[in-house]
Amino acid sequence: MSVHSEIKKVTTETLRKMKFDKEKITMLTAYDFTTAKMVDAGGVDAILIGDSAANVMAGFETTLPITLDQMIYHSQSVVRGTDRALVVADLPFGTYQSNPEKALESAVRMMKEGGAHAVKIEGGKEISKSIKKIINAGIPVMGHLGLTPQSIYKFGTYKVRAKDEAEAEKLISDAQLLEELGCFAVVLEKIPADLAKKVSESISIPTIGIGAGPDCDGQVLVYHDMVGMNKGFSPKFLRRYLDLYTEITGAVAQYVKDVKSVEFPNENESY
Repeated sequence: MSVHSEIKKVTTETLRKMKFDKEKITMLTAYDFTTAKMVDAGGVDAILIGDSAANVMAGFETTLPITLDQMIYHSQSVVRGTDRALVVADLPFGTYQSNPEKALESAVRMMKEGGAHAVKIEGGKEISKSIKKIINAGIPVMGHLGLTPQSIYKFGTYKVRAKDEAEAEKLISDAQLLEELGCFAVVLEKIPADLAKKVSESISIPTIGIGAGPDCDGQVLVYHDMVGMNKGFSPKFLRRYLDLYTEITGAVAQYVKDVKSVEFPNENESY
C-alpha cells in the first residue's frame, strides 16, 4: 500500500514527503477533461499539462508553436477533470525567457485563468531571475533540465544530454541552483542514469525522470505514448502499456463496416 495513497489532494509538500519516505512519484501528461479524469482515477500523484500538446494534440513537429492561451485552455480542461493529483502546467516557449516580468505575468495567467497548481519551466542558471520572480510571488515552480525540448533548435538533436563531463557538471550545478531558488521539484529528461542518480542524491527536492533511469524520485511519461496511441514514436525509455492505436482503428473499421452493411443501428438501438 502506498504511504500517500489515501491523501485526498496531492500537494507540493506531499511530493517532498514522498522523496523523504523513499516512495516513488508517478506523473503522466493530460491535455483534456476526459483523459484527466481517467489518469486521476488511475492514481497518479501528478498530472503534467505538457507543451507536448503541440505534438500529440496539434500535430506540430516541435513544442515551440503552442501559445500561452492554448496552454491555459488545456489547463482549464484538465483541472476540471482532476480531483486528487497535483496539476502542473508548462509555460510555453517565449513566455518566460525574455525577462522576469513577462515570466511572472505568464505564470500568474496560468494560475488564475488556467487553474493549475504549479508551473514548469525549462532551464537553469540562464533563467534563474525568472524562476526567482515567479516563486517570490507565491507560485510553485517545477524545473526541467537535461533535454529541454523548447531548445531543440539550439541542440539540433533529441539525443541524450549531459554525456560529457562539462555538461554533466553544469546540470548538477543547475539542479542545486533550482533547489536554492525554491523549486519544489525538477524533471530530468534523457540524461545518463548514473548522472540522474547523482543529481537525485545531491538535492533534497524530488527529481522526476523521463529517460533518466530508475533512481529518480519519480517518473513521467506522455499519456498518448504510454497507452500506445502514437505509432511512430518509440524511444528506448518508453514502455507501452496498451496498443490503443490498433484497438481504436480496429473499432472504427468495424463501425464503418456495420454502418455500410446496415448492421448498425439494429432494432434494439432504434426508437
